[in-house]
Amino acid sequence: MTTLFIVLIIIVCILLALFVLVQNPKGGGLSSGFSGGSSLMGVQRTSDFLEKGTWTLIILLIVFSLGINILGPSSGSSSSLSDQIEAPAAGPKLNLNTAPAQEAPQATTPAADSTK
Repeated sequence: MTTLFIVLIIIVCILLALFVLVQNPKGGGLSSGFSGGSSLMGVQRTSDFLEKGTWTLIILLIVFSLGINILGPSSGSSSSLSDQIEAPAAGPKLNLNTAPAQEAPQATTPAADSTK
């Protein structure tokens, strides 16, 4: 499901970039190239279509982003990266919070002492 949302987000981003690049910030846009005819084949409505398409794609991008956040891997049973770091799968467990145990001094017995 996450892969589907990622693919949809990429498609929406590409379409949104194309819609924004086609528009002219001064209102001409795609219809400025067809200014010879007054309303030849509905060119006057091109800016309306691009504006509505841009808003639709922005809303879709927000919805897909929220969907991937809600249905993402953190809500499922699979472990996240922080869980993998805290609990390693194999190997000895090291306790770094305690100091190493101090060895008791060994008492020498008279038989073992050869310096006399």
